[in-house]
Amino acid sequence: MSQTTEDLFHRYGPAYKWLGTVTVMLGTLSMTLATTIVNVAIPDIMGYFGIAQTEAQWLSTGFLAAMAAFMLVSAWALQAFGMKAAYIGCLVVFMLASVLGGVAPNEDLVILSRVLQGAMAGVIQPLAMTIIFQVFPEKQRGLGMGIYGLGVILGPALGPAVGGVLVDWISWRAVFFMPLPTCLMAIGFALYFAPDKTEGSPSSRFDWIGFGFLCLFLVSLLWTLSNGQREDWRSLLIVGTGLFALLMAVAFIAWELLTPKPLLNLRIFAIPGFAAGCAISFCYGAGLFGSTYLIPLFVQQIQGFTATAAGLLLMPAGLAMALIFPVAGYMADRYPAPAVITLGTVMLAGSSYMMGLMDVYTLPWLIVLSATIGRLGLGFGMPAIGTGSLRALDYSLVSQGSGAANFSRQIGGAIGVNLLSVTLDWRTMQHARVITDTQTAANALTGELLARFQSMAPAAGLTPDQLGPASLGFLRQAIYFQASVRGFQDSFLILTGVFVLTLIPVWVMWRYTRVSKAEPQA
Repeated sequence: MSQTTEDLFHRYGPAYKWLGTVTVMLGTLSMTLATTIVNVAIPDIMGYFGIAQTEAQWLSTGFLAAMAAFMLVSAWALQAFGMKAAYIGCLVVFMLASVLGGVAPNEDLVILSRVLQGAMAGVIQPLAMTIIFQVFPEKQRGLGMGIYGLGVILGPALGPAVGGVLVDWISWRAVFFMPLPTCLMAIGFALYFAPDKTEGSPSSRFDWIGFGFLCLFLVSLLWTLSNGQREDWRSLLIVGTGLFALLMAVAFIAWELLTPKPLLNLRIFAIPGFAAGCAISFCYGAGLFGSTYLIPLFVQQIQGFTATAAGLLLMPAGLAMALIFPVAGYMADRYPAPAVITLGTVMLAGSSYMMGLMDVYTLPWLIVLSATIGRLGLGFGMPAIGTGSLRALDYSLVSQGSGAANFSRQIGGAIGVNLLSVTLDWRTMQHARVITDTQTAANALTGELLARFQSMAPAAGLTPDQLGPASLGFLRQAIYFQASVRGFQDSFLILTGVFVLTLIPVWVMWRYTRVSKAEPQA
């Protein structure tokens, strides 16, 4: 016997809104944990499989890209299968993907498991928001979204710390099994408290052609960016995949403009205020997920932190972001959205600039401070981006606009992590080449470094025949380490430039808001 939301309210009374909220929060917490929990394990995964950083970044970009694409599937899945079946089905697939990642014998299966996890997370998060709107009355939806938002923020805040402990105490494989208990609890709650599909409800046609174009575009674009440095940007393979990505983008745009029921309503991007908001969301997504990817790598590879220490280092920043959200929501309701976004963007730029000045000698509390400033900036900016973007739309377009804004943020995260990974590799190689060219026998610092190494070599049991190759190997490692430090610095400084450029769409939103306010008076 199917049970609707009304039936569940009749059975459980007013308490059902809290039971329904807990049901979706458990699933959402599992997904948001998986978003960041793997980041602190990336150095261990790189070492275990012997892969480069540009390959390992697919663990993050694959998840984010799949999540962005499958967010657009959520509405169709809800209509086709109903809330309970869609929710439980996605959780089951997510759990199977997690187990696959935990037992995978090679890096390709680990990346595949992350893509599947991201796809299911993309479907579930909009489903969870739908439940919130169904179970809370209109005047309490802000409360419901605040509670739900707390769960969304706590996952990324706690993920790195929990993941670091699991990596150090057990293995990197353990991070894939971490979300399973909350998934099982979510399934148990959903069996009793998730509504079934309403009998006789119509099922809309899904835009499979547009979805196919979108997926081909994302895969080819991200693959091209990831492999351009290694394969040579001018090679036939890279140029060919780049042109294919461009062709798929054009095909997607053309199809979405022509089809009567598009996957993504592109016409709303013609509204200046909304388009500016989506551009800001894109940059904020790059900043959120890009910094979450770079900082654990930096403190583990450059400063020699353990995975646990790297995760704990990010926890204060995540908790600060969670605490500032209510204040940011209050400010977004009472002050012009562009003003609040400007504050958040300046804080993000300042945080990235501080990270761009750090090296192996930087004190841990300075890293915590810079990361916290960045997360506070995100906390201030994100609610205002939502309100500022959607206020530019007619009420009938708000639902489509919300999906497009979320899509923009997730796409920004996927492309941002990908480009930052490529930038890190590119700048590291460039600096290594420059440093190598300056390391001659006449270089006093190099001579002193090698002299110290040679004086310690006999104590290490090195023979004169072994001393020469060992000295060269030591010098190569020192050069690569110094180049890596500068590569990280360049990556953070480029991220700073991205946030400075973000002030341009903020200005567009401000100008549009001022014009729209002046029009009724005129």
